[in-house]
Amino acid sequence: MSATSIASTRAELRGTEPAQRSGVAKFASDTWAVMIRELMLVLRDPFSLVFSLVQPLVFLALFAPLLGGLVGEQGIDGVSPLQWFLPGVVVMICVFGTGMTGSNLLFEMQLGSYERILATPLSRASIIVGRSLKEFVPLVVQALVITLAATPFGFTLYLGHVLVGLLILGVFGIGAGALSYALAIVSRKTEWMFWAVQQSVTFPLLLLSGMMLPLETGPGWMQTVSRANPLTYIVDAERALFAGTFSDPVILWGALAAIATCAVGLAVGIGAIRRAAR
Repeated sequence: MSATSIASTRAELRGTEPAQRSGVAKFASDTWAVMIRELMLVLRDPFSLVFSLVQPLVFLALFAPLLGGLVGEQGIDGVSPLQWFLPGVVVMICVFGTGMTGSNLLFEMQLGSYERILATPLSRASIIVGRSLKEFVPLVVQALVITLAATPFGFTLYLGHVLVGLLILGVFGIGAGALSYALAIVSRKTEWMFWAVQQSVTFPLLLLSGMMLPLETGPGWMQTVSRANPLTYIVDAERALFAGTFSDPVILWGALAAIATCAVGLAVGIGAIRRAAR
């Protein structure tokens, strides 16, 4: 190949490469790169993944029998206490996992590595989505482990329904992770504020979603507030799916709540990154 041809080929590549990596393809490639980078950090410390299973297993082992003693053999909403309680635990894992996305960012800000990431040509949305998806991978592993662990104790596994439930949680987790990311950027100069807001918001949302106890037994004001909580619809959808049904309308409402949370979270998160980078 002549020097002219080589120069022509290089010029063509320079002209086509940006076009090939533009739009959806570039976003997907950047998101994949960010997610793999974050997962490599998890793989270097696999014991954190193992120990993260302790809390949900403790909840499952201690709280489900107590709930069973309260409701008796009739169960809750026609299902056994274990079948009713386990989806709530899976949602709890998702909320706590994605809520910690911002804490990792705070640590990177202290080390200065976050500024180096911003200097790369990665799209801002891919940074948020990639980090949130990284939290989704351990969620899938943890959810499958505790689901399989509960099967010998009377939990009926509907694998296809569980996978759909995890997909809904993945969409919701992207939004929740993006909001945590935005909170970390806002509170980067006062780290305690991140933890104060994160804890003050997370626990009321979980309790007002009916994750641990049926809200039908609560006061009227609590039931009214819970209807404005998107997590309520996610928990209801997960319970319907884990009970082995696709026809319950609460699944659609749960999917819509997940999509709405994802859209709001990405809008807030991307906006926070752009304002911080100015």
